Amino acid sequence: MLEPQITAIICTYNRDIYLGAAIDSLLAQNIACDFEVVVVDNGSSDSTRSVVEQRIENPRLKYVFEPEIGLSVARNTGAQVAKGTIIAYLDDDAVACDHWLEVLYSAYQNNPKLAIAGGKVTLLWPEGTQPPPWLSSGLATNLGAYDLGDSIVYIDNPGLTPRGLNYSIRRNFLEEIGGFDTHLGRVGTKLLSNEELQMTEYALQRDWQVAYFPDALVAHNVSRERLQRSWFFNRGWWQGISECYREQIAGKAGVGQLQRGSERFFRGLYKALQYFSDPAERFDKLVYAYGQLGYLNAAIQGLLAKKNRSQ
Repeated sequence: MLEPQITAIICTYNRDIYLGAAIDSLLAQNIACDFEVVVVDNGSSDSTRSVVEQRIENPRLKYVFEPEIGLSVARNTGAQVAKGTIIAYLDDDAVACDHWLEVLYSAYQNNPKLAIAGGKVTLLWPEGTQPPPWLSSGLATNLGAYDLGDSIVYIDNPGLTPRGLNYSIRRNFLEEIGGFDTHLGRVGTKLLSNEELQMTEYALQRDWQVAYFPDALVAHNVSRERLQRSWFFNRGWWQGISECYREQIAGKAGVGQLQRGSERFFRGLYKALQYFSDPAERFDKLVYAYGQLGYLNAAIQGLLAKKNRSQ
């Protein structure tokens, strides 16, 4: 096998039920250049290793065990062992179309200023289920849905950054910024996020480009637990905490966070009342308001920690 030009990485944590299909979709990629697939087992306690070993005879496939729990940690570990100049991340519960790597690799080859690229994400619902009536299109993005249309889009708003489950990055840009920030990103059952948003901010600040390619299509499985309202409230809480952490990392911590969080909380409640007759939009705004409580909680803890350090 020639030296891989692109490396596809799956970071996995106790998702053996979906992992095999994710790996198989990568091993079946139709791409002109050589590639490799790296599975980073992030301390799984299920049969993850067995799922990989069933396919390990394929020379493209590598298995790495990373005991320190954390998605950003696992992503950095995968990048360290990867040989490709382009690194593509696929979630362990997702399935890539057979030309996913080809679309991404060609994009980087054609644009030396491209730092980050991702593609459209559709949702795969559990058998026998349909989207609940209280699920808005906005909240569906929490399940991974991502669609900026059928044309290539160059992104200048970090809020539109590609989803981490369908995500690629140029190796030398990743090395330039020192890897993924391990203070952000999921850690076990803690639904921290915003690490991709932060990466887009870094890229734009450094005059790199970030783009969406609709043909780089990935389908994401929605587990049954994510069809519960309680999951969305929990996701919103951690989203608020993630936003607070991101601001603190960017040097925007302080009492101003209390004002911003309070204003957004009351705005969310007000909009929930405005959409009282629309169950999907009403629930969307309630989740948003609840997320601001997570933001405020993290902000208060940050202020208390700062006060204790100064004493």
